[in-house]
Amino acid sequence: MKFTIERNNLMKSLGHVQSVVERRNTIPILSNVKVEASDGVVKLNATDMDQDVIETTPAQVATPGATTVSVHTLYDIVRKLPGGAQVDLDSNGDGELTLSSGRSRFALQSLPIDEFPVLSGGELPHAFSLKAEELRSLIDRSRFAISTEETRYYLNGIYLHNAERNGAAVLRAVATDGHRLASVEVPVPVGAESIPGVIVPRKAITELRKLIDELNDDVELSLSETAIRFSFDNVVLTSKLIDGTFPDYERVIPTG
Repeated sequence: MKFTIERNNLMKSLGHVQSVVERRNTIPILSNVKVEASDGVVKLNATDMDQDVIETTPAQVATPGATTVSVHTLYDIVRKLPGGAQVDLDSNGDGELTLSSGRSRFALQSLPIDEFPVLSGGELPHAFSLKAEELRSLIDRSRFAISTEETRYYLNGIYLHNAERNGAAVLRAVATDGHRLASVEVPVPVGAESIPGVIVPRKAITELRKLIDELNDDVELSLSETAIRFSFDNVVLTSKLIDGTFPDYERVIPTG
């Protein structure tokens, strides 16, 4: 594998995927990012086995291929390179990735790609899209109420489901920590009429919010009862869902 990429593009993509990876990891491969070059693009993939981020960015690919390397080490190196610099990455399959830029040269230990785990969400039969602005609103106005109490794990996320208000169908996001409750809704998008109620984990919500911070386009959502996927721009975020039953929150909301 051999390719050349602009430093700012590489740093932006690494910044997005590296935040998924824990700094301390007992499984070495989970500290790595999968780097795959082909057809004028480089695909970066990182996972913690609960969520998975893939980002694609343009590059001048001389030799297609793939490897895995420590994502935090690579990010720290690229971050210190001058803005606008061209970065050459070369891996010949000998367990080492060479990074060159200007007078700088680094050799990073790599691990085989066949050790890199694949987070499969399985079939995601329900698909619809939301405007980025609507998704930001659902998150920002509800996530403050997400519980951090691990024993009540079913409250450690946002409950996304269909509901009804004044006879109109809505897509509602609800979060509660047992002391306060937030409920936000938007009109049900086309394709979301029959989705199951799902609990999206706090960490996935945090990562998603960072990724869509400046996004103006639509976000494509696909989900099943066990996983959810957000696709937008050149990014795909897949996350497992919390396996639990969200409490009947409507009983505590005053009516009339």
